[in-house]
Amino acid sequence: MTKPLSIDLRERLISAVDGGMSRRSAAARFGVAASTAINWVARWRRVGHVRPRPLGGDKRSQRIEVHAEEILALVEATPDITLGEIALHLDKAHGLRVAPSTVWRLLDRHGMTFKKNRARQRTTAP
Repeated sequence: MTKPLSIDLRERLISAVDGGMSRRSAAARFGVAASTAINWVARWRRVGHVRPRPLGGDKRSQRIEVHAEEILALVEATPDITLGEIALHLDKAHGLRVAPSTVWRLLDRHGMTFKKNRARQRTTAP
């Protein structure tokens, strides 16, 4: 991901627009896309500053984190459950469609990881 453009550039563009220049002509003057100038001015009018928002980070884990207790209890009750089965359970029970990798990241955050390895599984003969 690229770095955000400087606050100085943002402020100069906002000053030009505030001084009567159109957003598109200010964008051309300062060498940014017209959509960028439009978004910066809209943000400045909405929140009062042009500082960039933080980049990266987790933005969606709260969707599955709400069901963490249920998932951890499910794994505790059924130790051989697969990630796909947990994802299917969430879809059926709550209408929450998640990938098995999302379930794995939840379990990893809670210190519960497991690996299925068929070569090491022992079956008992009747």
